[in-house]
Amino acid sequence: MAEELKKVDVVIVGTGWAGGITAAELSKKGYKVVALERGKEQSRNDFIGAKDELKYSIRYDMMQDLSKDTVTARGSMEETAKPVRNNNYARFGNDTGGASVHWNGVSLRWLPYDFEIHSQTVEKYGAKKIPENCTIQDWGITYDELEPYYDKFEKTAGVSGEENPVGPPRSDKYPNPPLKTTPSIELFKKASTNLGYHPYRLPAANMSETYTNPDGETINACMYCAFCEEYGCDFGAKGDPIVTVLETARKTGNFEIRNESTVTEVIHDGTKAIGLKYIDNITGTEYIQPADIVVLAGFVFTNNKLLLKSKIGKPYNPETQEGVIGKNFTGHFSNISTYIGARGFFDNEKWNLSMGTGALGAKVDDFAGDNVDHTDLDFLHGYEIRYYHLGQRPIDNNHVPEGTPAWGKEYKEKNLFYHNRSLIIRAKTAFLPNRYTYLDLDPTYKDEFGDPLIRATVHYEEQDIKRAQHGVETCKEIMTEMGADIIDLVDVPDDVKFDSKFYTNHFLGGAIMGEDPATSAVNNYSQMWDMDNLFVLGGSSFPHNSNHDPTETIGAFAYRASEGMIEYLGGEGGLLVEAKQTSKA
Repeated sequence: MAEELKKVDVVIVGTGWAGGITAAELSKKGYKVVALERGKEQSRNDFIGAKDELKYSIRYDMMQDLSKDTVTARGSMEETAKPVRNNNYARFGNDTGGASVHWNGVSLRWLPYDFEIHSQTVEKYGAKKIPENCTIQDWGITYDELEPYYDKFEKTAGVSGEENPVGPPRSDKYPNPPLKTTPSIELFKKASTNLGYHPYRLPAANMSETYTNPDGETINACMYCAFCEEYGCDFGAKGDPIVTVLETARKTGNFEIRNESTVTEVIHDGTKAIGLKYIDNITGTEYIQPADIVVLAGFVFTNNKLLLKSKIGKPYNPETQEGVIGKNFTGHFSNISTYIGARGFFDNEKWNLSMGTGALGAKVDDFAGDNVDHTDLDFLHGYEIRYYHLGQRPIDNNHVPEGTPAWGKEYKEKNLFYHNRSLIIRAKTAFLPNRYTYLDLDPTYKDEFGDPLIRATVHYEEQDIKRAQHGVETCKEIMTEMGADIIDLVDVPDDVKFDSKFYTNHFLGGAIMGEDPATSAVNNYSQMWDMDNLFVLGGSSFPHNSNHDPTETIGAFAYRASEGMIEYLGGEGGLLVEAKQTSKA
C-alpha cells in the first residue's frame, strides 16, 4: 500500500522547461513545490569531458531507457502497433532538466495564424479549403495575448537572435545579438535573397555573449564546440533548465526535486486532483504526494499516459470523433530520415564545418504558416527552410553523393574529398491534425510496472505529403542557387506511409487546448476543464504542430500557466477561463 506523504502546495511531473518554469515561478512566491523526476540527478559538472560521440550520439546515453518504458506506434488503425526500442527514432529526455538539457537551442515563436488557424483559414479561404478529415481548431488565445510570455521566456533563456523580416510583431528585441556567422551561412543567405526570399539568423538559446537573466542566473558565452544536440553543456553556455529556472527555484528554499521517481497515477476524487502516486526507482517503495495543485509537465507521451490511466477526461474515439484525451496527436513530417531537404556537394568550395553550435544557422520563413497565399496550393500551413552550421562530428560526417559504393576505394576517395564540401538545407514542415492520428493505451504491451504503454497511430493525409514535397522543391531551388555541383534530395514519394521506425522529437497533442470542453482538454492557462486544480503543460496541449520548433511556445505557455496557478492559489480556486460552447458535445 502506498505511503502518503505530507501535503505540499504544488507537485510537478518532470523537470524540463515546463516543470522548471512552474517550479521557479511558484517557489519565488513562497509556495512549497516538489518535482518528481523519473531520471537521475545531473548538473553541469556531469558534462565535463563528455564530448563522446559514440556514447551520446550513437548509444544515446542521455535518453530514456526504452527497454523499461516506451511508446508503440503504427501507421493505421488496421496495423498492430510495435514498441519503439531504438533511441535514434525516439529521443525522449531523461534525468534532471529532461530533453531541454540536450536540445540544440532553436528558439522560435509561432505565428499569429497558428493560434487562430481554423477561424483565419475559414475567413480567408472558406471552410471548403479545410480537408474533410482535418481537425484543426483555434486555441482560445491569440498571439498578442501570448506575446509577453514569449518575451519572458526569451529573456530567461538568453536567446541570441535578430528580427525576422516576415515574422510576428515583438514588444522587445532579443536579449542577445545573433551568434557568429560563417561563409556557408552567408552563402545560404545570399542564394535565398537572390531568389526573392527573406533569410535571417536562427534564434538560438546558445549565448553569443555572457548574459545574466532577469532571475540573476549567468549563462556563459558559447565556445562553438559543436556538441549541443544530444549533449549537456559543460560550459554553461546553453539556456537550459539546469542553469536557469531550476537553479532559481532551488535558491528560494521552497523547492525539492525527487529523482528516480516514476509517477504512475494521478490520484483524484472525480472532481479534484489529490496528488500523484509514484514509485521510488531505487527501493521500489510506492508513495502518494498530495498537493493543492497537480502539474503534469512531462513529454507528450507521459502526460497522455497518466491522464488515460487515471481515467481523467474522456478518451478520444476516431470513429465517432467523440472524446478529447489522445486527440490531435501531431509531429513534424518525416520520411526516410528525421529531416527532408537537399544535400549539395561542391567540387570547388571548401568550408571549415568542424566548429559550430546547436542553433548556429539561418532560415527562410516565406512559406511558414500562412505567409504565402494558399489559394492555389493543395495544402494548408507551410514549412521553413533551414541551414544549420552545427559543427560536424567525426563519426557522422561521412556524406557522399548518391550512387557511391558503400565501401571500397571509391567510397574512401569521395568520403575524404567531400568531407568539408557538402552542405544540407532542410524543410521542416507543419503537420496538421486529422481524425485518424491519435493516442490511446496499447492493449498488448506494458511498461516495467505492468501499466499499458501509450500507443501512437499516425496517418499521413494528402496535404501532409504535398506540403513536404513543396518544401523539398524549395530546398532544391536554393541549393541550386548556392552553386552545388551535385544535389541529392531526401524526397517524399506520393504514396509515403508513416513508418514506426522514423520518429522526431517534436510530437505534440493529445491533451489539447481550446475554448470548448467538448473539443479540448485544457483552457489557455493549461488548466483541465474537468479538474480545476490539475494543469497539463508542455507540447501535449498543442492542437497542431507548426513548422517551427515548439520549445519556446512550451516555455511561453508555462509562464502563462504559472501565472494562473498563482492566481488560483491566492483566490478561491475555480476555472480561470469561462468555457465556451463552440460545438456539440
